[in-house]
Amino acid sequence: MTRIVRRLLLGFALLFLLPLGLHALWHWQRGWPASWTAADWSSTGSLPEASAEAPALVRIYAARTGRWRGIFAVHSWIVVKTAGGAYERYDKLGWGRPIRVNAYAPDARWYGNDPEPVFAADGEAAARLIPAIKAAVAAYGYQRLGDYRLWPGPNSNTFVASVLAAVPAIDAALPPTAIGKDFPADGRWFGLTPTGLGLRLSLAGYLGVTIGWIEGLEINVLGAVAGLDIRRPALKLPGWGRIGM
Repeated sequence: MTRIVRRLLLGFALLFLLPLGLHALWHWQRGWPASWTAADWSSTGSLPEASAEAPALVRIYAARTGRWRGIFAVHSWIVVKTAGGAYERYDKLGWGRPIRVNAYAPDARWYGNDPEPVFAADGEAAARLIPAIKAAVAAYGYQRLGDYRLWPGPNSNTFVASVLAAVPAIDAALPPTAIGKDFPADGRWFGLTPTGLGLRLSLAGYLGVTIGWIEGLEINVLGAVAGLDIRRPALKLPGWGRIGM
């Protein structure tokens, strides 16, 4: 029994504590803005200008969050645009109205960190997704003031993961650093993954295991995720996220 406990502790140290410690050192050496007001929240200019001729578009983004929290996590959000229409950005935030619309530019930096696309669809493919996405945003269950908890959820990543679960045609998974994505917003501790192509066990977001074709293998300990990407071979390490092809 003692040998098993030692091996579990060694595995925890190697898979969780060591990567987090190294990423904390790397993140600290890079530095971060001294305050919210000192950070860069401007557009990256990566999205085309909305115009009457522009086709429909859907994007899901994730960017490192601010200050020390960036050691562990990213913030994710959703952007949609109907054909010929304007951009609409949806975030769940910890201040003000929980679900914010167009609080920032659709492709804006988050605390000075450039966003990375998690999912992209354009044209007719995007047009088919937008009604379901908007319905999922409207139906999200944590929309009242106070319905935000930084850890383990429900937070910004719980919101986006819930929309993904409600729109299975979006065959994408949030990065392993999206802490809060495994919080069971539907109250079910066991069920299908958001893509519907795997299974997930989550004990209120504190502990869990996910196995899926899109999600790969993920072990969640206190929100930190370690695992393997099976479809596109890669490691998933706490703090660092996905490392591979």
